[in-house]
Amino acid sequence: MKIDPHKCVACGNCVPVCPMGAIHIDPNIGRATVNQDECVECFACYRGMSKEHLNPAMVRTIRGVAKFFRFRFDPEPDICPTDAIVPQELTWPRIVRRAFSDPQVPHESTGIHGRGTAEVKTNDVTDRVKEGEAGFVVEFGRPGVGARFRDIERVTAALAEIGVQFEQNNPVTSLMRDSSRGLIREDILNEKILSAIVEIKARLEQVPAVLQRIRELAREVETVISIGVSTRCDMEGNDSLREILEREGYATYRGKTNLGLGRVTQRGLGIGN
Repeated sequence: MKIDPHKCVACGNCVPVCPMGAIHIDPNIGRATVNQDECVECFACYRGMSKEHLNPAMVRTIRGVAKFFRFRFDPEPDICPTDAIVPQELTWPRIVRRAFSDPQVPHESTGIHGRGTAEVKTNDVTDRVKEGEAGFVVEFGRPGVGARFRDIERVTAALAEIGVQFEQNNPVTSLMRDSSRGLIREDILNEKILSAIVEIKARLEQVPAVLQRIRELAREVETVISIGVSTRCDMEGNDSLREILEREGYATYRGKTNLGLGRVTQRGLGIGN
């Protein structure tokens, strides 16, 4: 995203709209500017503000007069008065930023909007996680923090060493150059995104090792990591995951997070954390 310096009047309305804090008023030029390294191309500024098409010179003149007489003239806080926010044509690898940050853009690898995955919430239909297995969703980033693929790779590479299986129908997996080693394409490692979800599954006995490795790496990477884990109960509703997680210090609960009309592939109950 860019801000047209010929149109911008430095009203500052776009500054608080950016979820990454990537927009600021540059005092040297008296215009708003975008930190291209921190911008994740989420389009929040472009879509989140109303746009007027006032003459920039006129607005600057009025603001200058107002400043001289020590009174304020500012547009409404949700308006860009001169339509100065301009989307730029995104090419590889920068286009990856928008795919993981703009909820209105579907991922090419999955066709799903947002972060591109339905996660294990639909496991009653997909049956990707079977009895005796645990499905993990490892979420990287948050508004205001974001995540770079370099940090994501540190975690995926470490998890690959444990022997977990990466979900193939997942956008991060589709960007791996070697999924057996959890290695992501080198040309996108420095790209920053709003958030991403890595999906893996492992045998139940591997759960403590997976949790421990993620806890260790969470202290080292420059982002925020959240974990979700679930399993499929047997036909009697029994499971082993609850006991494993409680030994690791995590509270658990039973429940369905999604209700759908899909075809059920295997009947049973689920547990999630």
